[in-house]
Amino acid sequence: MDYLQGLNPQQRAAAEQTEGPVMIIAGAGSGKTRVITYRVAHLIHKGIDPFNILVLTFTNKAAKEMRERISKVVGAEAKNIWMGTFHSVFAKILRVEASKLGYTSNFTIYDTDDSKSVLRAVLKEMNLDDKLYNPNYVYNRISAAKNNLVSWQEYQQNDQIQADDFSNGRGHLGKVYEMYATRCYRASAMDFDDLLFKTNELLKNFPDVLYKYQNKFKYLMVDEYQDTNFSQYLIVKKLAAINENLCVVGDDAQSIYAFRGANIQNILNFEKDYPDLKVYKLEQNYRSTQNIVNVANSIISNNKEQLKKNVFSEKDHGDKIKVIRAFSDNEEGKTVAETIMQERTTKGLKWNDFAILYRTNAQSRSMEEALRKLNIPYKIYGGLSFYQRKEIKDLIAYFRLTFNPNDEEALKRVINYPRRGIGDTTVDRIILSAGQNNISLWEVIIEPSKYLDGRSAGSVATFSTMIQSFQVLAKNQSAYDAALHIAQHSGLLKDLYEDKSVEGLNRYENIQELLNGIKEFSEREDIEERGLDVFMQDVALLTNDDNDKNPNAETVSLMTIHSSKGLEFPHVFVVGLEENLFPSQMSLNSRTDLEEERRLFYVAVTRAENKLTISYATSRFKFGTLINCEPSRFLDEIDAQYLELDFKAKSQTGNPFFDDDRKAWSRNSDTFSKPKPPTQVKTTSLLAKAHVPTAGFAPSDTSKLQVGMEVEHERFGFGKVVNLEGNKPDVKATIFFKEIGQKQLLLKFAKLRIVEI
Repeated sequence: MDYLQGLNPQQRAAAEQTEGPVMIIAGAGSGKTRVITYRVAHLIHKGIDPFNILVLTFTNKAAKEMRERISKVVGAEAKNIWMGTFHSVFAKILRVEASKLGYTSNFTIYDTDDSKSVLRAVLKEMNLDDKLYNPNYVYNRISAAKNNLVSWQEYQQNDQIQADDFSNGRGHLGKVYEMYATRCYRASAMDFDDLLFKTNELLKNFPDVLYKYQNKFKYLMVDEYQDTNFSQYLIVKKLAAINENLCVVGDDAQSIYAFRGANIQNILNFEKDYPDLKVYKLEQNYRSTQNIVNVANSIISNNKEQLKKNVFSEKDHGDKIKVIRAFSDNEEGKTVAETIMQERTTKGLKWNDFAILYRTNAQSRSMEEALRKLNIPYKIYGGLSFYQRKEIKDLIAYFRLTFNPNDEEALKRVINYPRRGIGDTTVDRIILSAGQNNISLWEVIIEPSKYLDGRSAGSVATFSTMIQSFQVLAKNQSAYDAALHIAQHSGLLKDLYEDKSVEGLNRYENIQELLNGIKEFSEREDIEERGLDVFMQDVALLTNDDNDKNPNAETVSLMTIHSSKGLEFPHVFVVGLEENLFPSQMSLNSRTDLEEERRLFYVAVTRAENKLTISYATSRFKFGTLINCEPSRFLDEIDAQYLELDFKAKSQTGNPFFDDDRKAWSRNSDTFSKPKPPTQVKTTSLLAKAHVPTAGFAPSDTSKLQVGMEVEHERFGFGKVVNLEGNKPDVKATIFFKEIGQKQLLLKFAKLRIVEI
């Protein structure tokens, strides 16, 4: 058993415990993969047939890495282990058993685009408004149902689900689900969620199949168990029911995927399912310095729902965690970029020693621009560069067309987005006419009646009139006012706003972040010309691809914290530690959501090996308005002895809030008291006026509130209900207020007056 010599006592004990239910609680950087690897190798050395071992992971990369490590210990036998992601393993089983479910063994697996294409066809056939029944929303709704093992039949028969759909104005969702499922079945196709849904159906309805695989998989191991959903939990429980040789590995402190359906209760309540459970805690962190580990411990200790463990490190204490305060998000980016440059120069580090982590994709803009100005190479990890995202390119195409109507690529990109009845056939005719008459596409468009038939000519004429109005406006308005007008009147902003999926919200936030950047540009005092055309020239320089770039060159990594899970870097910057950003405003209505945000912060901190820097801004543009920001409550939760506050540089603006903030965060204080915002907050938006409630204002009974109703709030003013979610008494309303934009409110506390019923 020489292969076990390199394990510490707890790791070895976990690897050697092969019989019965086992839970390995693996703290960050504690060698989890190493333990799984040697535990499987130990099973094989004990004489267990690799064909009887099932190892389930969440990524193909993790499965591949484990198999390679196991093969170094046991040789070719590693190839016979059933190892892979939940979806890949059960797709394999489903192909063998497909006929029992009425499928052919070569059934197709639909990806997300395939699924949404089917949904669009269903919606069209049912004559449903694809704005209300947005394909992204419908897809996510059906996905959530399948992950909770709710069939279309059960969906239609569940009174609560039906009531929710009708209250949201989407009473036909159950029928859409039925038709979608029928189409997939008719095509002998399964979508990604079906691979788990159908496996549960198979094991439930065919006892002989369940018995077959219970006896085949005598030993089960599940990695990242804290990320399992209800469907995965049931499959594992059924397969392990006879032998109960089930080992789950995970860390409740790193459960951050509730939005994907992950249920932290699966790991928290594991002992209730298996009373004779043996628990092993891997508490030594081999990745991070003692100071970083101490900070992580002080953060996660504030969560009530957790499996207690005492993570420690035997590495050096390391540097204290530096906290940077900046006046604005642009200054935050500038400070982070300068710090990276200085650290690399003075300490001989490489660019890929650095990572910048943020809560939302939109935050990458200020970081990217600051890095570019210092010629620091970087790569957006797990996502596109801010200016390469589709929604950003779409709006910028409108800007380009406004200043250069002969820009044919920009024109073709937006002529029918958002959709305005100018289909591919019409566009082809425009291109053909331009070629035949040796003129530009724009020349055809401004005189469409010469080249196109009546209906298409009318749609094209409306489009050209809109672009010409943008051209006139852009000459006389500030960069921000022109950009906001174009975003609104092109229909792009409305189209993104109405997409309530997670992806849709991200796209909408990205557009707002672009507008925020233009707002800051239009208020700069260090340049004379601040029109939208000048901003576009700057953007063109920022986004100009360097064809000589070496794809293997070292780069600073930029990514969301969710994307960083499983990675590690010598020096990590966690940016944007502000209330309503991190923790997210959407997480402040329940302890469950807030604790997930805290776990997300824990994950961010534990990505750092040697040095950790945290930053926040005291002001940030949001929806075109400069708002004051309060430091995140998470900063309060870090023991002050591990921090170094870097508040020497004072902003040239002399902002009083900045000074108050500086005093509240004095270096000598034992605890961090959050600064109080000033009594008057200066705003740069002419729209942000204080609301005066209607005379005799009195809150209404909101139990019958419906989507589409007009309401009044004492502070936020008049707004329209755009979404309702949750169950009584915890129903949340998403309301678009005319003066301040979108807010999500808990109805039992909101005090709304219903204006229109």
